[in-house]
Amino acid sequence: MNPTPPNLTRRHCLSLALGSAAGLLAPPLAAARSSGPALLLAQDADGLPDPAPFLVSEKLDGVRALWTGSQLLSRGGLVLSAPDGFLRGLPAGVALDGELWLGRGRFDATSAAVRRQQPRDPEWRAMQYQVFELPGAPGPFAQRADTLHRMASRATVWQAAPQRRLADAAALKQWLDAVVAAGGEGLMLHAADAPYITGRHAVLQKLKPLHDADAVVLGHQPGRGRLAGQMGALRLRTRHGVEFDLGTGFTDAQRAAPPDVGAVVSYTHRGFTPAGVPRFASFLRVRTDL
Repeated sequence: MNPTPPNLTRRHCLSLALGSAAGLLAPPLAAARSSGPALLLAQDADGLPDPAPFLVSEKLDGVRALWTGSQLLSRGGLVLSAPDGFLRGLPAGVALDGELWLGRGRFDATSAAVRRQQPRDPEWRAMQYQVFELPGAPGPFAQRADTLHRMASRATVWQAAPQRRLADAAALKQWLDAVVAAGGEGLMLHAADAPYITGRHAVLQKLKPLHDADAVVLGHQPGRGRLAGQMGALRLRTRHGVEFDLGTGFTDAQRAAPPDVGAVVSYTHRGFTPAGVPRFASFLRVRTDL
């Protein structure tokens, strides 16, 4: 089944000539300071999809960042304090959507670097800004991806996220296994013929060995036995209003200083019970990019 929705009209266009993109500010960015910019968000893939309609890239374990053409914003709309040299390397007037990334398995280091009010040049010299979308640009995703790769050939501080065409589900599974074995999270599948849209939509799907979700911390359950004097579990509420205890996946340091009540945390799971409780849930991280 073709995952692409009906074509959407856009008032703002981006010329495909690399030199004529100045002045683009994608329409979704207008709300950036109040509620965060409107972005395209991925749905979980249902099983192992046929990859033929998609362009496929690695799912990066980094921090989502939107370049408006003049500011670098977090997913939640906060202005990120990147060094001036890094910001000067981003295209003036052209909106980019991507992931700030220090490499596989380095989410905590990436998050710490991005959250500093006084950025550290050595951290940002190692930082990759892997860009996977041109917000507001016309045409299908395949066309936008080609434009990004041409633009990135002249860039100094950002990269176009590599996109692959895969022939069948076997090839998709082979690459997924290779990425996970190398310490990666999984894969992203973006419908090649999809126009630029925002919101959570099936034109963008994430494929991982485990699912992940977010929940709000309601409280802390005390530990017992070996965990006496520490946090034993977090009491969480999912976005659907289901409450449950999460007691696995924590380091000793995290148990000694657990996430605050009201914090948003991510956890992995293997599906849900009929009552909506996550199966085999395990703590992943505190969300600091909202």
